[in-house]
Amino acid sequence: MALKKTELLLLHNVEHLGIVGDVVKVRTGYARNYLVPMGLAEVPTEERITELQADREAALAQVKARREAREALITRMDEVELTLVRSCNAQGVLYGSVTQRDISDALQHVGFEGVDTRAVRLHQAIRRIGEYPVTIQFDKDLRTEVMIVVEPDQPLEEREEMEFDDEGNLIEKPEVEAEAPAVEPEEATADAAQA
Repeated sequence: MALKKTELLLLHNVEHLGIVGDVVKVRTGYARNYLVPMGLAEVPTEERITELQADREAALAQVKARREAREALITRMDEVELTLVRSCNAQGVLYGSVTQRDISDALQHVGFEGVDTRAVRLHQAIRRIGEYPVTIQFDKDLRTEVMIVVEPDQPLEEREEMEFDDEGNLIEKPEVEAEAPAVEPEEATADAAQA
């Protein structure tokens, strides 16, 4: 069964589809259920295409400026190494995980403002301490790799070993109290005699 396509004129920029003034072919359901009801597209006419020409020129200038800014950002990010400190157990397994949002926030914090979570290509969340290469990609041809170093919040050797029961609850270990020095029996009788 062949899928039906509809031709529409975009009234606004639609990511991964086109910019204002583009005539695009989309599936009928996408047009009927999303683009037309949201006011993002309509049936193309010659008059409407010429009316949108000024908006199209502005959108093209905006796209060009954004691309130039992203190219500059990619060149600045070449060979960046970012260190994140996280809590982990004695084996180096993180209590939480490092996600795309964490990496994006950390990059923005050190001055790479244009990196949002969608630009961070992380196949799965990072769950252990170590070094991980992470791809930052804006367009098909605008990409770079940054090194993410995940370090423990305290040295692994100094951690106390924790034990958990079958239900995952922490087993409280009684603290070992320092014992009072043993009193020799001779000293005890001498102390009692003086009293």
